[in-house]
Amino acid sequence: MTSSGASSHAFGAPGPGGAVTTADRAWLALACRLARASPRSATAYSVGAVIVAADGTELARGYARELDPYDHAEEGALGKLDADDPQVATATLYVSLEPCSHRTSRPRSCARLLTAAGIARVVTARRTPAPPAPDRADGAGPLAAAGVTVLELSEYGPAAMAPNLHLLG
Repeated sequence: MTSSGASSHAFGAPGPGGAVTTADRAWLALACRLARASPRSATAYSVGAVIVAADGTELARGYARELDPYDHAEEGALGKLDADDPQVATATLYVSLEPCSHRTSRPRSCARLLTAAGIARVVTARRTPAPPAPDRADGAGPLAAAGVTVLELSEYGPAAMAPNLHLLG
């Protein structure tokens, strides 16, 4: 068991680089389910995140507003990592909506936090719609520019948006 309570190899190892595996799909589906645990907000999206080592070990998970009303899911998961864990450098982050590129509520965006942590690969269900949080858009660009592999599995977009439909109406 990991510190997050999940079995260490629940779905298997992430795919290499730009390849997408069955395990990638299962981990992303879990991130989408975690988003439903986010406390509802009229101004911020519900997002789930899971960080998985290259061997399939779940390192951490989080969801938006889990511990603080301003926490993003990626930030929560990163905060649970051991900063000295060598597995982080080859880890994949699965996140229901793409990481933010800048923020008004914190000094560093999720894209910058992920790059600083050394996350090698990000798999997301979809890009973040601009309203109601335009500061969250286009995290994929800065991540890719920093050498992080970013994949979007758009077939999971509806699952990622399900806990957020109240924001789009």
